[in-house]
This record gives sequence, C-alpha cells and structure tokens, in this order.
Amino acid sequence: MNWLDTIKDWSWGGNSGYDYFLALAIFVGLLIVLKLFQMIILARLRKLAERTQTDLDDVLIEIFTKIKPPLYFLISLYFGIRVLTLPDLVNTIAKIFFLLVVVYEVIRALEKLIAYSVQKYLNRTADDKNKKLNETTVKSLLVVLRIILWLLGLTLILANLGINVTSLIAGLGVGGIAIALALQNILGDIFSSFSIIIDKPFEIGDFIIVGTAKGTVEKIGLKTTRIRSIGGEELVISNKELTTAWVQNYGRLARRRIDFELAVVYGTDQAKLASIPKLIEQIISQHDLVEFDRCHFVKFDDYALKFETVYYVNSSDFNVNMDLKQAINLAIYQKFQEEGIGFAYPTQKVLLQK
Repeated sequence: MNWLDTIKDWSWGGNSGYDYFLALAIFVGLLIVLKLFQMIILARLRKLAERTQTDLDDVLIEIFTKIKPPLYFLISLYFGIRVLTLPDLVNTIAKIFFLLVVVYEVIRALEKLIAYSVQKYLNRTADDKNKKLNETTVKSLLVVLRIILWLLGLTLILANLGINVTSLIAGLGVGGIAIALALQNILGDIFSSFSIIIDKPFEIGDFIIVGTAKGTVEKIGLKTTRIRSIGGEELVISNKELTTAWVQNYGRLARRRIDFELAVVYGTDQAKLASIPKLIEQIISQHDLVEFDRCHFVKFDDYALKFETVYYVNSSDFNVNMDLKQAINLAIYQKFQEEGIGFAYPTQKVLLQK
C-alpha cells in the first residue's frame, strides 16, 4: 500500500494523485465494460435473434452494434473526470461534447426504430407497384421527424447547460405560427399526402373519379397527385383537395353491377312474355365471370312492356366488363329474333277520319 500512500500525498491542479488514479481506473474500466458488451453480449444476442420470427430484435441489435466508438470513449471519459476538480470551462466543454454525442446516438436510434415501424406498416398491404412510393414516403417522413427530433435534442442540450429555453420556445412558437400561416397551403398538401399514403384511399394504378376529373393514378407526390385521364392528358390535383372531396375508387371494385331494361312490343304472346326472364337468365348464366341476379316484367309503358334485368360481373377490369356486356346483349338480340319477340321503340299512330 506504500505506492497508494505515495500518490495520495502527490497533488497537481487541485487533485491528488489518488484522484487521478481513480479517474483513470473508472475511464479504463468503463471503456472495457462497454466494449465487452458490444463484442460479446451483443454477439450472443444476435444468435438468439436469428431464431426468432420477428425482425424487431434484429433492428435493436443493429442499433447497438453500430454505436460509434467516440460514444464509448466520451461516456467513459465523462464519468472518469467527474471525480476530479476541474475548471468550470473544462467541465462545460466536456458536458457539451457528452450531450452532443449521446443526443446524436439516441436520435439515430430513434430514426431507425421509426423507419422500421413506418416501413412495416406501409408494407403490410403494399405490392410491387407501390414499393417505390413507400420508399419515398419513408424518406419524406424521416426528414420531417429528423428535424423534430433534432429540435427536441437541441432544446434538451440547452436546458442541461442552464440556458432558459422557455423564452426561446415562446419566440419560436410565435415565429412558427407566422411561418405556418404563410405556408398553410403547402403544409396542408404535405400532411394530406401523408394521410393519403398511410390511409390508402387509393393507390398508384387505381382508376378514380374526383368531381369531374377521372383517370388512373400515376404518382402521389408531397404536394400533388397526378392522374392520367381517359383522354390521355395529365391531371394535377392538390392532395388537400383529394382528402376533402368525394373520391370514387374503381380500383377497389370487386365486382360490377349491371342493370338494364328491355322494351317489348305490345301484342306479344302471353307465353313468350312469361318465358323472357328464363331466357335471359340462361343467356347470362352461360358466362363464368357473370352472376345472374334477377329479371322481372316491371311495368306497362306508353309504347312498350318493360323488363328489368340485373346481373354482376365478378371482375374489376373495365374491358372484361364491356366484353361480357356486349356478348350478353348480342345473345339476347339473337334469341329474341329466334323466338319472334319484337323490341319496342317510341311510335305514334295517326288516325285520319274522312
């Protein structure tokens, strides 16, 4: 113990040799413990994570694995010099560096966790056509979240340094309100784009109708959505308008309902009239994608006997729908010709009396 008594008697800069020895021991010991945690414990945890089905533990292990060496060094150094009596300037500089590195690593970890959560949610119902959109969305969200996190981190650093951040926040709040009022239309479109992407009222490739505009969605941007109309021109609609308007999305259409009326001439035989619903049902039921619903003699019109028919096409493809509709109409026309059933059309009889 003689060497210990010797260093206790030696002093420099307001600290004894024992204080320096204790600071060095804390620094080296803590540095070794942190490196062992990163090299050994995380390696074992990684092997355990490979056996689990979830990938959240993989993300957490990756966050700890990629911690920068300066963080371990500064943590060890910061707690090591806490036992020493140092000038206020040195303590302040050490505290600033410590807070900066810790805040940086925490923000980086939160960014990874948020990116993982957002990507997981967006990929839950995603397909190949929306993969690129999801990547763009994650990047856009991360930019906004990174700004928010760094503002919170900066506020935390200033508060720990003894700076009164209340007045600063109040000033920023007034400035923020002024900026928000000036950019409210742009910010409204940006937040509406996040609402569209997360809520998914429509996706790229869907055929939608918004007011008088209709077409296929080609791109969902941060401010506008671009739609290719039937005529071929590109329609650019603000995202805010899309989130406040009625949107008809034919891309989510599982099946199409078709209803039509047939007008049969007066004087048609009673037996032929009674057979019309069965004839139409037989024609419609021949097609695999078509589901017959009903056919009824509904009313006596001024010039015709009206039959109403309803069926469903189990396909959202518009061209398939039109092909089947055409085939059914042609088959009905041919069958009525064969049965001698005449189609009615508006006519007038003029009686001349001599």
